[in-house]
Amino acid sequence: MAEQLQEEELIERIIGGEKQLFAVLVDRYKNKVFGIMRGMGASHQDAQDLAQDTFIRIYRYLPTRRAGSSFSSWVYTIAVNRMRDFLREKKPVMTAVDNGLERSHDNTPEQQVLHKEMQREIYRQMDELPEAYRLVLLLKYTNELSYEEIAEITGMSPGQVRNALHRGKKSLKKKLERRGGLATYEAYSK
Repeated sequence: MAEQLQEEELIERIIGGEKQLFAVLVDRYKNKVFGIMRGMGASHQDAQDLAQDTFIRIYRYLPTRRAGSSFSSWVYTIAVNRMRDFLREKKPVMTAVDNGLERSHDNTPEQQVLHKEMQREIYRQMDELPEAYRLVLLLKYTNELSYEEIAEITGMSPGQVRNALHRGKKSLKKKLERRGGLATYEAYSK
């Protein structure tokens, strides 16, 4: 039943004292928040810790959230800001990302392994992009956010987001062409 609740109603009920319902919000967003952390360079363990810290902050600041505004954008803004704080604190070594995106179960095991390896190569190349390009690419293609939502999260204008997406995809395409992975890029970017 709690899974069926609309987000705004769910938030109102959590603020109203039904604290156990916060687990529903965590379930809805945990993979995407974790994916942002990994995509921005956190190790698996650091991404888990940062995601947990993000949800603690979301819980703490939930009553101060502006009702009616996009909850997902608010969540991603907190996640991105937490990751930026972490990067300033630690300056971690960038790692390859495996965010666990699954494709059709009709694929053979060999195709699934090949797809997974191609996906890792895309993320390895993304690690070398400037943070602004990497972040907008992750938010657009991993979390499927609109230009306006990405602008709200990153502090860029929608035009700057479009520009960063264009330049990020162009840079990524060049990197993959040099490494012979263009077919992978084209399959992923559709």
